[in-house]
Amino acid sequence: MTCLRFITIFFCFSAITFSCKKESFITSSQAKLYTSADTLFFDTVFTSTGSITQSFKIFNGNNQKLRLSQVKLAGGASSYFKINVNGTAASEVDNIDIAANDSIYVFAQVNINPNSENLPFLIQDSILISYNGNQQFVQLQAYGQNANFLNSLLIKGNVTWNNTLPYVVLGGILVDSNAILTIQPGTRIYLHANAPFLVNGTLIANGTKEDTIVFNGDRLDPDYSVLPASWPGIFFDSSSKDNYLRHVIIKNAYQGIIAQGVSVDANPKLTISQCILTNIYDAGVLGINSSIYADNCLISNCGSNISIELGGDYRFIFCTVASNNNFLIAHNSPVLQVSNAAMVNGSTVTAPLNALFQNSIFWGDYGNVDDEITVNQHGTGPFSVTFDHILYKAKDIPSGVNFISPILNMDPMFDSINVTTSYYDFHFTNHPLSPAINSGTPTTFLLDLDDRPRSNEIPDLGCYER
Repeated sequence: MTCLRFITIFFCFSAITFSCKKESFITSSQAKLYTSADTLFFDTVFTSTGSITQSFKIFNGNNQKLRLSQVKLAGGASSYFKINVNGTAASEVDNIDIAANDSIYVFAQVNINPNSENLPFLIQDSILISYNGNQQFVQLQAYGQNANFLNSLLIKGNVTWNNTLPYVVLGGILVDSNAILTIQPGTRIYLHANAPFLVNGTLIANGTKEDTIVFNGDRLDPDYSVLPASWPGIFFDSSSKDNYLRHVIIKNAYQGIIAQGVSVDANPKLTISQCILTNIYDAGVLGINSSIYADNCLISNCGSNISIELGGDYRFIFCTVASNNNFLIAHNSPVLQVSNAAMVNGSTVTAPLNALFQNSIFWGDYGNVDDEITVNQHGTGPFSVTFDHILYKAKDIPSGVNFISPILNMDPMFDSINVTTSYYDFHFTNHPLSPAINSGTPTTFLLDLDDRPRSNEIPDLGCYER
């Protein structure tokens, strides 16, 4: 009888103990919670009113139950998005339990009419996940208007892109050898993080001051719209030829323009005229034994604005090349680096170099760079580098180069530079005493970056004429 009573008490105690353990929740703010995605992209081709569904999982990485106090659509009932949390469809679901080392699904749906002119190009919202005093977000991004969605596209023959709809590139673009892609004024190209723009043939992007052509990343929500390295960049391969970019803006790339290999004909491999390359993580313009002619261009706030390796043929005329140390890109490299050599398979290889930098500004502020121009010559091969009427910042003057009427270490007095607000204006409108004004030499280029006439007698330095 006593034994039976002990067994009964033991099983009752065990049942209570296991029941309490089963129902216990982790309440620490250090509880582990993971989501299978930090952003849901709705990039399906919209041709009519669309209803597209994406999903992600919320993982409880703890050995106890985790209670989500709230999973909420930030935009509420008026959002273009709708959510379903673990089988419950509502804009807000409270007190959701996830078993130890288990997960739940969250489904998100967007309903939009992409042909509505009143919608912004990008529709965005977020899902708020609250637990144990913590908050975590999953971003939602959809294209509110119709676009040309291109995925891992190979371009053959002669193709023209117009500005009727934006182009959203996923997986990359390759312009095949002997193919020509022509981009008309006002066209917008948005590229995903895995989408390089590769040119083996010819790219002609001929914009205007009023209708510039823009290459940008496809993350346009506020937290990402100004981040550098949001897409790979534009790469001109050895076989590429006769490329021409005018009034083009390239921004927020990992590398802006990369040109490799000498020109295969009498023309430069790449001509860039009245273009802006800005907020680029690595090189704004990288030439590797190539041929690049640039005029009236602004190349600003890049990891290394212009980098020339393994020689080649280059002309940079009326260009402003400037960087400011900021919270996005550290200014640790000279804005212009020139070399006739490169390391190939562990050995130094050289090639002939011919470079002219004329009527240009090479400047940097708030960084760790004393010499904004570095020139390195290796070997005894053909080597010609000329700086003709430039303003630059340097502690040590480069040797082995030709200087004509340089201005050294005089602040160009740009209109407004504010790294805190990321505002950069490289004009001289507010500074009539800038040393860059009336300090150039006449050339055949008659218009500045703003399409303003250049002085016929003594033009200003840089991409803007006052």
